[in-house]
Amino acid sequence: MSDELVFYTNPMSRGRIVRWMLEEVGQPYRTELVGFGPPMKAAEYKALNPMGKVPALKHGEMIVTECAAICAYLADAFPEAGLAPAPGSKERGPYYRWLFFGAGPTEAAVTNKMLGVEVPPEKTGSVGYGCFADVMDTLEKAVSQGEYLVGDRFSAADVYLGAQIGWGLQFGTMERRPAFEAYAKRLQARPAAIRANEIDNALMPEQQPAAE
Repeated sequence: MSDELVFYTNPMSRGRIVRWMLEEVGQPYRTELVGFGPPMKAAEYKALNPMGKVPALKHGEMIVTECAAICAYLADAFPEAGLAPAPGSKERGPYYRWLFFGAGPTEAAVTNKMLGVEVPPEKTGSVGYGCFADVMDTLEKAVSQGEYLVGDRFSAADVYLGAQIGWGLQFGTMERRPAFEAYAKRLQARPAAIRANEIDNALMPEQQPAAE
């Protein structure tokens, strides 16, 4: 069985998170670009991801979808990259906590804010993330306790949650708090993050000149 890593993505998607993770891992991989619309909903691609969305990762015969799952998978598949605490270690708990806090409360809260969906105060107990303010306060505390989410060790949790914070600051879907800005600046300066951005930026479609 071939152990080739094949990365299905679009540079204007959450696939940019996985690109960064792949660059941190440092293993060779092949990129397959998938266009939005019909190509992403075609039977051939939906055989890999029935959701018809990117990113997806194929590692030999293994198929993994969902950004957080792909980041967690890659960290465990290539432990030599040092992107996850060892199973059974005391750091494994906070690692899982923040990785999936990004996939759950953060993703939901930021998406609802972007769409203008507000949860009535009396209904926050029925919503997984509670309220947007609680998510922001929790994130601020998390990124203020050290250089990275798991003490002084950079991990896949920083890739996933750090990318969300970076985008939130860029697109105005997160509050511009000093702790967020300092954390995002540290992560964006990493060589792998720089390489990933350069690769995806080069794959962006050319902007057509505005009609006169």
